[in-house]
Amino acid sequence: MAVGLDKDSLESVLSSLKEFAHRELSDEKLLAWDRTDEVPLDVIRRMYGAELGIQLLFVPAEHSGLGGSTFDVYRTCEALAHVDLGVATSVLATFLGSDPISVGGTPEQKAKWLTKIAEEGALVAYGATEPSAGSDLGALRTTATRVEQDGKIVGYRISGSKQWISNGNIADFYTILASTPAGPSWFVVEKGAEGFSSGKHEEKHGIRLSNTAPLTLEEVYVDADRLIGGVEGQGLLQAQAVFGYTRVMVASFGLGAGWGALDRAIPYSMERVQGGSKLSEKQGYTHKLIIPRVAQLEAGRSYVEETAENIDATHGLQGQFNTEGAIAKYMSSEAGNAAAEASIQALGGYGYVHEYLVEKYKRDVRITTIYEGTSEILEMTIARDRWQLHLKTRGRYYADRAKELDALHAKSPQVGAALAASALRAMGELLERSRVGRLTRHQHVLLRLGELIAWAECAGSFAKRAAGAAAGTLNPKTDRRFDAPTLAALSRIFAREAALKVATEGVRWIVGAGGVQDGLVGPLGAALELEAIHRGQLGLIEDLDQVRDAIYGRAG
Repeated sequence: MAVGLDKDSLESVLSSLKEFAHRELSDEKLLAWDRTDEVPLDVIRRMYGAELGIQLLFVPAEHSGLGGSTFDVYRTCEALAHVDLGVATSVLATFLGSDPISVGGTPEQKAKWLTKIAEEGALVAYGATEPSAGSDLGALRTTATRVEQDGKIVGYRISGSKQWISNGNIADFYTILASTPAGPSWFVVEKGAEGFSSGKHEEKHGIRLSNTAPLTLEEVYVDADRLIGGVEGQGLLQAQAVFGYTRVMVASFGLGAGWGALDRAIPYSMERVQGGSKLSEKQGYTHKLIIPRVAQLEAGRSYVEETAENIDATHGLQGQFNTEGAIAKYMSSEAGNAAAEASIQALGGYGYVHEYLVEKYKRDVRITTIYEGTSEILEMTIARDRWQLHLKTRGRYYADRAKELDALHAKSPQVGAALAASALRAMGELLERSRVGRLTRHQHVLLRLGELIAWAECAGSFAKRAAGAAAGTLNPKTDRRFDAPTLAALSRIFAREAALKVATEGVRWIVGAGGVQDGLVGPLGAALELEAIHRGQLGLIEDLDQVRDAIYGRAG
């Protein structure tokens, strides 16, 4: 991706979006649309128009856009989801749909279709998922049959079905994945094409302000120039090339919706009096329901920002950060769900009714653990990739990363890097025990390793972000909700939890899968640094108090 917008330009985009949302997406309107399962298409069209031009951020400058970077897109996606995840999904769908063109299109195709998005505000849909294939893009049954004249391919006839397509009823054009004689390929299909139809809008649990519908293609003819890239068989490569990027977008949705819910619970606790004092003064409220969720969200943000910067540094969507995108999405979407759940609990009975919106945030954010790769698929993706790195490096991968954090701890002892290093060393030990005992033959063990890897790596990323905040070296466009001392406290809180989770749950799964002989569980705990991790919990309540005081704007 390009370097993107400067700080002031990004802040202008975010400010304009906030003003538009305040004016056009009030709580009352959002609740009414949610109740009637109505997509505010007029509002979405206006977001794509001269009034806001949100689509310009996602389109390269050479095609009449602003050429926003991955980092710009993350900040904007979070802001959209903070308002409404259904509306945010409608925006995401267009740019997910245009990604095959951005990555694999010919210069002529990019000029035509991306400019159409920028200048005409065209909505796009991504037609990949099928009823019987789910997330397995390689199992698609939709076919594209060549149409030839005088021995030359002049077009294709596409037949098949697509399911769970965001913007399915409202898009102006679609990118459709279909099997050709040379393999899966993407095609552009315009709305109104003969034989092309969309079905009934799905009545969903959440994101009811977004349109989701099935698609049916019956011998839909497209000219040969609608084959994206002009070469058959490139479809899966084109899809995989953007997983890191698109999963950062969905991770940002988890952050936005999770914080949207907490931003309802926190003010509520400053007004609600129970037992003679405000809820915000009770550790049972702040230390259980609020602060752990804040720490988890901000750990996810750390990994999102690190991944976004890495993608931007490579100047493209080559797919080399797909695993990092998976970790960012996994942690941030799970954190968003946990934050929304805690916010319902935090509001008590009020949280359970529609009026206060946290119930809606919970229904909406649930989808982030499903679309763009379920949490279970991401666990598998993460575990398989890091398993291969463990083998290739002969067990040095996490040991080397832990050394980097030990060095960081020596320079910045306040950011929790030592505990994050312990989590990474424990992770390396778990992978080695799994290798020796052939434990990854159990799929569930592999998935649990994927979860623990995500926590351990996020702890390391958070420590680096907290150190960067203290040194003043963070990206100038980074989120500024917390100052450096508060970020350090949050990083310490998360590092404690991550290290304890890796070590204790690691023992559970290694022992549970038969990877330790009877009587040798104690030495396994020592190898995972469990005693040191327990000692590292010292100061936890003090840090929780510090973060509470920062959140509620009062002296400690």
